[in-house]
Amino acid sequence: MTRNYIGLIHKDAGSHFGVSFPDLPGVVTAGTSLDDARNMAEEALALHIEGLIEDGEAIPEPSSLEQIMADADNRSGIAVLVAAKVDQPKSVRVNVTLPEDVLAQIDRYAEAHGFTRSGMLVQAAKKLMTNEAA
Repeated sequence: MTRNYIGLIHKDAGSHFGVSFPDLPGVVTAGTSLDDARNMAEEALALHIEGLIEDGEAIPEPSSLEQIMADADNRSGIAVLVAAKVDQPKSVRVNVTLPEDVLAQIDRYAEAHGFTRSGMLVQAAKKLMTNEAA
């Protein structure tokens, strides 16, 4: 599945072409030319989405151009569509039973480290399975 996110290109005199994604705060990149900036934007977007998938996080739905441009802070950028291939495995809801104190510890750890509960449990399971395979 391919999703298209709006990237905003910014260029100040004497600077590179910067690209940011309003739907994905913190995902920024730059290039020395428009083509380079667009390529870097595709790469940054793909890496970010891969990270969300690995962390068990939800991938946000792309906003429309109208939604993006409704924010006055975004109007100084030039909007471009950046394609991101999303090969997210299907998530399956499961029911598990945990001691209450362990669940509280999981939630505290997840929040302190920027995970959701599900994302933290996915990472812990992957780490455990990887260490046992070694």
